Amino acid sequence: MLPVITITKTGKGKQQESEKPPLEAGAGAAPARAADARRYVNGLSATIAAIVWVIGIVAAIVLDEGMRRSDLVPWTLLAAALAGAFLLFAIKVVEQWEKAVVLRFGKFRGLRGPGVFWIVPVVDVISHLVDQRVRATDVTAESALTRDTVPVNVDAIVFWLVWDAQKAVLEVQSYFSAIFLSSQTALREAIGRHDLAEMITEREKLGQELAKILDEKTNPWGITVQSVEIRDVRIPAGLEDAMSRRAQAERERQARIILGTAETEIAALFSKASELYRANPTAMHLRAMNMLYEAIKEKGSMVIVPSSAVETMGLGGMLGTTALGATPPGGSAP
Repeated sequence: MLPVITITKTGKGKQQESEKPPLEAGAGAAPARAADARRYVNGLSATIAAIVWVIGIVAAIVLDEGMRRSDLVPWTLLAAALAGAFLLFAIKVVEQWEKAVVLRFGKFRGLRGPGVFWIVPVVDVISHLVDQRVRATDVTAESALTRDTVPVNVDAIVFWLVWDAQKAVLEVQSYFSAIFLSSQTALREAIGRHDLAEMITEREKLGQELAKILDEKTNPWGITVQSVEIRDVRIPAGLEDAMSRRAQAERERQARIILGTAETEIAALFSKASELYRANPTAMHLRAMNMLYEAIKEKGSMVIVPSSAVETMGLGGMLGTTALGATPPGGSAP
């Protein structure tokens, strides 16, 4: 339910504010006009008034033709017309979620509803039909500056309800306008107290802060603000592009730091391994043989090993011994 506020200029620079009932998305102005009309006439009162008028007409016909009392016909029609008009404006029906504010000669008389009740036409007047369901008001703060002087456009939704219809009508002129303007002002103040990063990453915290501020302000009006949800935080396109480039550079810097840290750790491990190999040459030979085995264990692979490496690892004698062991019986070595 979104209040629509219209400001029109009048003479001598004054402004006149007119409030329209809240319109649901796609509903148009017809539901608002229908709700306003129910303050005066409703379907039940119109039906009862029509029945009384029909009964009066039938009674007049009976008196005129059946009883030959034509002198009573005008009085019968007049009584039926007055009774029907009285019932038409006296019987009121209020929905389950509404409260009717009744004034008698301009003075508050009480709240009525939900359901069917009576008033005295002309003497009593229904000034407001107060909807006590939870409502949602869309609030926008355009070009507001954050604490770090960044212009942002923030969209928020305020969920609120009227818990005391008497206070909402008697304590504030238009609670629709009051909620909307108070929410917009509080949103701008909250934007000025927070940095852009806080608004983007801590939307829930900002919404809770706004709800607390608004609830303290609207509680004396018989209205409570249940929650405030930050729907969107928009920044200028140029600033958004600059922030994107900065984030990309930061990620690249972190990647380079991680790569350098990994290389440092690997170099330290290699340095430690070299000290172990220097103290134990046999371990170095075994490691070299293992690396050679890993390289040639696949079929069809060929590894070229320098002669100096073969002599260092003592592979010449080992390969010769392996070749003699592989000579078939009765054969001769090459």
